[in-house]
Amino acid sequence: MDFGVVLQTNPPAWRTVDLARQAETHGFDYVWTFDSHLLWQEPFVIYSAILAATHTVKVGPMVTNPATRDWTVIASLFATLNEMYGNRTVCGIGRGDSAVRTLNGRPSNLATLREAVQVIRELGNGRAAHLNDRTVRFPWATRSQLEVWVAAYGPQALKLTGEVGDAFILQLADPDIATWMIRAVRDSAEAAGRDPDEVQFCVAAPAYVGDGQSPAERAHMREQCRWFGGMVGNHVAEIVRRYGTDSAVPKALTDYIRDREGYDYNQHGRAGNTHTTFVPDEIVERFCLLGSPYEHVEKLRVLESLGCTQYALYLQHDNKEETMRLYGERVIPALAEPVVATA
Repeated sequence: MDFGVVLQTNPPAWRTVDLARQAETHGFDYVWTFDSHLLWQEPFVIYSAILAATHTVKVGPMVTNPATRDWTVIASLFATLNEMYGNRTVCGIGRGDSAVRTLNGRPSNLATLREAVQVIRELGNGRAAHLNDRTVRFPWATRSQLEVWVAAYGPQALKLTGEVGDAFILQLADPDIATWMIRAVRDSAEAAGRDPDEVQFCVAAPAYVGDGQSPAERAHMREQCRWFGGMVGNHVAEIVRRYGTDSAVPKALTDYIRDREGYDYNQHGRAGNTHTTFVPDEIVERFCLLGSPYEHVEKLRVLESLGCTQYALYLQHDNKEETMRLYGERVIPALAEPVVATA
């Protein structure tokens, strides 16, 4: 299993670069960032500094979208970084959330997302793409290699991911929900004539490492990560509006937003978000990884058994450095060891 960190590009930019450098030092393979240009600093500028300060990590957005960014510009950004730093980028993409909502826009439809994935991937790999009745290509990007990973929740978005995505980004770490979603993507890939084993599966969720034994410490961990249930709830609310509450989507995902009343994107992705009080403790525990290194290892082994090939840690809390350190010293090495069956 690979490991990544998910950062926000809050100023100062050097702080983001330093956290990325620490992540590589602790053995992480990927550095992801939010991509919402009104809320945070421009990530693609910072990617160049991260790549210059590191040696092996791959960087990319979790996630960009087809609405606020021109597809050819996105592809050119990735291809340029690849030419400069040796194919160390990855494109995470979805329909759009905070980047479009803060502009009073709407997420892209799935047909637009499908076309954007194909255009960005072709151009990012130095191949020709068809757009606006024209065939376009970067003549200078002959060595660029780019994977496009798709973030999804609803049935049709999962189907699209299986058909066109190099990987599936699942932004929660609940094993029951992951089971259903990974199966849906695999089934879609197989129906499309693809090898399901070639699709990677990235689970992205907050991780907070500590002793976690005292009720007060456990409660603090939950409060630091409760924002994530609110962020996921934005996508779940869309699913409920489209499919209702009696769809094939697991009720474990849809039921908890029943008391959701609204959301302030000015507090998006921030610990202490006052619009996430509707998120119960049970959901925080299920969607995130909290507690001792042992607890993290046990849950990650379950996710790995379901097909998870990467776990990306959201680090929007007050324990960033210590969580990365303990992952580097305790969790990542433990996951690298084979599981020995006992009689």
